[in-house]
Amino acid sequence: MRIVVQEAPFDLGAESDAFAAQHEGMGAVVTFTGIVRNNAEGTLQSMQIEHYSGMTEKALTKIAEEAIKRWDLGDVLVIHRYGNLKPGERIMMVATASKHRADAFQAADFLMDFLKSRAPFWKKEITSNSAEWVAAKDDDEDALKRW
Repeated sequence: MRIVVQEAPFDLGAESDAFAAQHEGMGAVVTFTGIVRNNAEGTLQSMQIEHYSGMTEKALTKIAEEAIKRWDLGDVLVIHRYGNLKPGERIMMVATASKHRADAFQAADFLMDFLKSRAPFWKKEITSNSAEWVAAKDDDEDALKRW
C-alpha cells in the first residue's frame, strides 16, 4: 500500500505503469483519476485544496486498509494533491490490484466514495466572481450507504 499526499503534479502514465509492473501476478489493475472540472458557467480559475499534514495521510491509510480488508487485493495506491490547481489538472489517482477484476473495481469504487466524503481535504473554488468553499453534497453522502 502506498499513500502519497503532494503539491506537485504526478505523471499518470508513469504511476500506472509502475503500479502495474509491480503486480504481474495479479489479473486486474484498476485506476481512476480525478480531474479539476470547470464549473457550469466555465468561470473556474482554480481550486484551492487544503489539508492537515499527518492527519490526512492517517485518514487515507485507514480508508485504504478498510478496502484491503473487504476485498482480495494485492495492493492499493492513493495519490492526492493539494495546493492551487487549475481546471484540467489531476487532483488524485487511485489504483487497485487484484487477482480478479470484480475485487479491483469494487475496491476502487469504495475508495473513491470514501475519499470524496471522508478524506480531510478542504476545497475552495475560485472563480472570476468569487471564492467559495465547496460544501458536502447529499449525493456523496448517500453513496456511502451502499458500503
